[in-house]
Amino acid sequence: MTRLKVPDFNELLRSAEYSALHLEMRDSYAVGREVEQIAAWREAGYQREIDPESDYWKPWLDLIREVTSKGVAVRRARIYSEPASEYVRFEHSGTQAVVDAGEDVRWLPRSKASGLALPGNDFWLIDDKAVRFNLFTGEGGLADPQYTEDQEVISLCRTSFDQVWNLATPHDQITL
Repeated sequence: MTRLKVPDFNELLRSAEYSALHLEMRDSYAVGREVEQIAAWREAGYQREIDPESDYWKPWLDLIREVTSKGVAVRRARIYSEPASEYVRFEHSGTQAVVDAGEDVRWLPRSKASGLALPGNDFWLIDDKAVRFNLFTGEGGLADPQYTEDQEVISLCRTSFDQVWNLATPHDQITL
């Protein structure tokens, strides 16, 4: 795989002309800005604050609205273990906010993904032209991402995403 300089994520997403596909495959992430959100979610009886104007949500939701307003299909598929981890349940409880902003989200139990060839890392596939891999440490923290325009890697990511998407359940039809 040929690795290139990793572009700024927001610029990459804004560059999409017709599709931005995101595949998430971890059961837990330890991204710093979510630590307080998870604690508040626990304290609120596992109810998540999803005010689209909050400091937490506004930047992402504004970006999604901007991109989808150009006609770009933003789709996210999440593979998760059962029973769902606390983190996955936290993510599920806030997903309606991104759906309302224009993302289409589906969920696939890991047990249904056993026959699929999946890349080793979460990724964003932009217009079948570029892949940004999100890498994480063993503890779930962010590591340096990777970026490629290698057509074989793009083909693997597209095929993987499509297979997951076709097996997955739409967000509004699943309870975790």
